[in-house]
Amino acid sequence: MAKLPLVAIVGRPNVGKSTLFNRLVGRKLALVDDRPGVTRDRREGDATLLGLDFRVIDTAGYEDEDPVTLPGRMRTQTMAAVREADAALFLIDARAGLTPLDEEIARWLRSETTPVILAANKAEGKAGESGVLESWALGLGEPIPMSAEHGEGVVDLFEHLRPYIERDGDDDADEGDEEGPLKLAIVGRPNAGKSTLINRILSQDRLITGPEAGITRDSIAIDWVWTAPDGQVRPVRLIDTAGMRKKAKVEDKLEKLSVADARRAVDFAEVVVLLLDGTRGLEAQDLRIADNVLKEGRALVIAINKWDVAEGQSALFNGIKAALEEGLSQARGVPLLTVSGKTGKGLDQLLAVAFETRETWSKRVSTGQLNRWFEEAIERNPPPAPSGRRIKLRYITQVSTRPPSFVIFGTRVDQLPDSYLRYLVNGMRKELGFGAVPVRLTARAARNPFDT
Repeated sequence: MAKLPLVAIVGRPNVGKSTLFNRLVGRKLALVDDRPGVTRDRREGDATLLGLDFRVIDTAGYEDEDPVTLPGRMRTQTMAAVREADAALFLIDARAGLTPLDEEIARWLRSETTPVILAANKAEGKAGESGVLESWALGLGEPIPMSAEHGEGVVDLFEHLRPYIERDGDDDADEGDEEGPLKLAIVGRPNAGKSTLINRILSQDRLITGPEAGITRDSIAIDWVWTAPDGQVRPVRLIDTAGMRKKAKVEDKLEKLSVADARRAVDFAEVVVLLLDGTRGLEAQDLRIADNVLKEGRALVIAINKWDVAEGQSALFNGIKAALEEGLSQARGVPLLTVSGKTGKGLDQLLAVAFETRETWSKRVSTGQLNRWFEEAIERNPPPAPSGRRIKLRYITQVSTRPPSFVIFGTRVDQLPDSYLRYLVNGMRKELGFGAVPVRLTARAARNPFDT
């Protein structure tokens, strides 16, 4: 596993270093108090800032004391942290203004080879404006006005940190636990053959089956190990669910509970296989189930079951494929396979596709690659200019995976039409390899990057 870049937070005591550290790591790992000198040892944590992953070091407040004293030894630890780091984040208190100690720290940082980013903390409101302006005198470039406590200024911090800690290729690995079992839920209308299919996969009569619809009531999870045709052994957690009928037809209380349980099973799954009945083709309820799976952000695979007894196979397959392209326009190209729970046809292929789909669903694109694609997409098709005022899109970042989720930052993004967002999503699917898994894309004004 690649070593994450290091960012050291430095500054005099009580400027908000630990508050910023806690915000970046997403937990209150560092003690925070109004009294100076609470932090003594270096504390490290894994941080994420709008898709950038790095290690952050919270250092003790830098004080001008004899090296043999406790503050002096703390300063030595701070200096060592900066020399190890890929970037140093120098925090000052904008409300207190510049102090002689701030100036001394700045002189020391200028003498080091580690890149320095200057941030004026506690800059919310008018009280911090003069301190932000004063900090230009430190000779460390443009200061970032921010509030670690309230989460303001993180977009500008992201922009300044990115050149130093972004590493193409390091952060495009799957976030998912590849050693963990594939959580695979089988869903569909009643009597589509879900339990029979799972029994065939397991090579045992693990689940009760029969011609009656609605035998399965509870969602049943079964841990199993799949030996792929190439000999690779991969763990799977198979989840059988109750058949999902059209909501208006579900009157029995027990069936309502069963369907609700099946929906919860979808929430906990990674990949969902929608099983169609090959003797009945595609029905409106199948499309509703598929749409719900995609809305929940799960990766979807569609399999036509009972293929061994299906009539007019070529016309049936092409007809279902065309209907899916039209009915699931938000995720064209969802894998469509043919299987038979009775004979075992296509089951290895189904499992292989499910693992491949999870890999795509868990994919992270490096920020550099993502923004290069973004710039080219905008150049090919610039956003519109409502009322003659141009919408300016600044950059894009991937904020999470499973499903892949992205945020665009810019100005007047509230006027960006849905059609343009669809253009970008379709481009990501085609050019960044996200295929037909759910992709979530939102746009935010640069000054208010996320709710805190």
